Amino acid sequence: MHIGSIEQDGDRRVVVRESDDVGVVLPAEYTDVESVLLSPAERWREAAATAMHEGPRIALADAAWLPPVHRPGKVLCVALNNSANPDRILSGPDTPAMFVKPSSSLIGHARPIRLRAEFGRVHPEPELAVVIGRGGTDIAAEDALSHVFGYTIINDLTSPTMRGEDTFHYRAIHPDPTADDGIRYVESWVSYPARYKGTDTFGPIGPWVVTSDDIRDPHSLRITCSHDGRLVTDDNTANLRFSVAEVVSFASSYLTLEAGDVIAMGTALKRSAAGGAVQNVDLTALGGVVEVAIEGIGTLSNPVQRR
Repeated sequence: MHIGSIEQDGDRRVVVRESDDVGVVLPAEYTDVESVLLSPAERWREAAATAMHEGPRIALADAAWLPPVHRPGKVLCVALNNSANPDRILSGPDTPAMFVKPSSSLIGHARPIRLRAEFGRVHPEPELAVVIGRGGTDIAAEDALSHVFGYTIINDLTSPTMRGEDTFHYRAIHPDPTADDGIRYVESWVSYPARYKGTDTFGPIGPWVVTSDDIRDPHSLRITCSHDGRLVTDDNTANLRFSVAEVVSFASSYLTLEAGDVIAMGTALKRSAAGGAVQNVDLTALGGVVEVAIEGIGTLSNPVQRR
């Protein structure tokens, strides 16, 4: 089932897809995917089935889309989780590396990505995202997929310019019992992602969450990214370095996962035959419209607006 969230008459409402063009609005108690998760499965599925028979219809082309999960407790993003370009990783961990993207950065389908010149270069990052349906800690990998409610699309916008501005080259202090003062200095580089990953509108997401029962294999989905109609990336989730189950299990060993949490699985990087790479699509300079499409889920499209 395809489930989304829209704004209608000033309220948030859940919509389910009847066809490519038509959606059905659920009763007012359902405002986003998180409200669905808080309802017993048999109850919201019965409400959806009833709405399919007699609920109000809307033209999806006219919908005012919101993030399908309005304010997830956390958006975890897995860094460099694509094996299509293994030569890009000169060194790194042999487990998933994660950062947190603020939920305030999320915007819905067709909503504008609002950029300022001082943001510098901003490029798209097309990704499959997981919506957690049942929380937990220390989740075993073999049980991890049972904690997944569904899958959506996220565009993890990134500013390399702000990343460079927020990077420190410094001498880190380490303990050294052999030194007279008990310390030693180690030259280090560290960067903090609050601005370059978490700026407002840097998280287009949706429009649909597709329930896991309708995604037979999350690691066999074509994923593409286009800018103004030009195909930039044509990849497949088969190229994810760490699987959904591995990421969910690993994350839960450090962070309590909660219903409604979103996990972005890592950027699709394989270049299309038309050339280019997502890092070369400077949305601040080029403007235009960026689209991310994932097989079986849909298309997330957002125009660029200069602030």
